[in-house]
Amino acid sequence: MADYEIFELGNVPLQSGVTLQRAKLAYKTYGTLSPARDNVIVMPTFYGGTHTETESLMGLGRPLDPARYFIIVPNMFGNGLSSSPSNTPPPLDRAAFPRVTLYDNVTCQHRLITEHFGINQIRLVVGFSMGAQQAFQWGALYPEMVQAIAPICGTAKTSPHNYLFLEGVKAALLADDAYQDGWYERPPVKGMIAFSRVYAGWVFSQDFFREQEYRKLGLASVDDATRMIEGYFRQRDTNDLLAMLATWQHADISANPIFKSDLAAALRAIRCRAIVMPCTTDLYFRVQDNRLEAAQMRHAELRPIPSIWGHIVGLGANPPDNAFIDAALSELLT
Repeated sequence: MADYEIFELGNVPLQSGVTLQRAKLAYKTYGTLSPARDNVIVMPTFYGGTHTETESLMGLGRPLDPARYFIIVPNMFGNGLSSSPSNTPPPLDRAAFPRVTLYDNVTCQHRLITEHFGINQIRLVVGFSMGAQQAFQWGALYPEMVQAIAPICGTAKTSPHNYLFLEGVKAALLADDAYQDGWYERPPVKGMIAFSRVYAGWVFSQDFFREQEYRKLGLASVDDATRMIEGYFRQRDTNDLLAMLATWQHADISANPIFKSDLAAALRAIRCRAIVMPCTTDLYFRVQDNRLEAAQMRHAELRPIPSIWGHIVGLGANPPDNAFIDAALSELLT
């Protein structure tokens, strides 16, 4: 049985101009909503991940404690649980699935929070990677509702270099003849293997490999680290990965009718307290990108995570990184 629930969104007009018919938002909750409905934390998912992978940041006695807070984890469109190429019926299935934006994701999540749960105050929106991008979007779109945000290893707008990296991994998927322009009947495995090898070279830092930090994950070699990434992505559908990749490439919290592509205005609109946590060795989302963004926010502190683990510091695998992140979350929830 599924360990999540479905919020039926109905027909959702997307920014692309396409209406996503019978759209579904998969979500899971942890903990109990207080009578005053004032103990809410929202944690959107990240690229390739589901609610299950966000659980590494939760725990009894930790800041994201289900015994104290009502934690809602909405699954991003395209991740295989919410509406995605792999689970949407024709005519919007597989390669025909429309592009979905940060704005599309967060406005639908807002409907879940307000229409389904009747919640009008959120203590914290926290997210890793693309979850961080959604946290920025929450703060900009709903400043009267969100009391704090904690973006971890993610930016308010995808940088040109990040966009170019994604073009590379996308090319690896599309180069497999079995992909058949997205209308494949069997998984394009060769493309997925190539995608994973490129991704593995970026998701960890150079220092991570030099210091053999992968041994802390029970891995014996660089090849083992690559195979770990391959095993993770081989569980996903190729069209789903491409759908989320398009959202990532075009992520921009100002690209919507509210801010009309004025990124400075979108960042100024975030009135809540924010602790922005890039990793010092992240090859995707660089500290300098967040520094420029935080400087334009009203109450933001840039607090880089001093780690050689690269982008994956937000996955909860390294205890010192967890302690650093937890300290910041505790401050935001105090």
